Amino acid sequence: MATVKTYVRNDDSATVICPDCKTVKHVAAGRFRKGKHTITVRCICKQTFTVLFDFRLHYRKQVNLSGTYEIIGERGFGGGIIQISNISRNGLGFTVSGLHRIEEGQKIQVEWQLNDKKKTMLKRVAIVKTVCQNTIGCQLDDHLEEKELGFFLQN
Repeated sequence: MATVKTYVRNDDSATVICPDCKTVKHVAAGRFRKGKHTITVRCICKQTFTVLFDFRLHYRKQVNLSGTYEIIGERGFGGGIIQISNISRNGLGFTVSGLHRIEEGQKIQVEWQLNDKKKTMLKRVAIVKTVCQNTIGCQLDDHLEEKELGFFLQN
């Protein structure tokens, strides 16, 4: 069964496109915000598929960037090397190699280099939101709006 991902707009509406016949349907997705984000639907063409609603505020770009992190306020072993797998205007996801002491709610400083023409270096403070073994999700804490990051996300 096919899975279709659709982004939910600020007004809780989403557009679902059948992967088989390309029929477009606009749906109210607000009722799925607090619970299950996936539903199974049957199109008028009889095709059954799964719809995954994405409630993110900003587009998340899949990347493969190296960087470093440091836990703010942690003395001693409080940092390491990371591999950033996705990034948006206000968040990023990465994996840590080896053991780490990252916990939900911690503030970390993350530094990485974009693979743009200028090889732009970025350094941001982030709040850890999810920790699943070596996979970390965090929200960028400071509200700096680097134009380099904005341009990078558009390409």
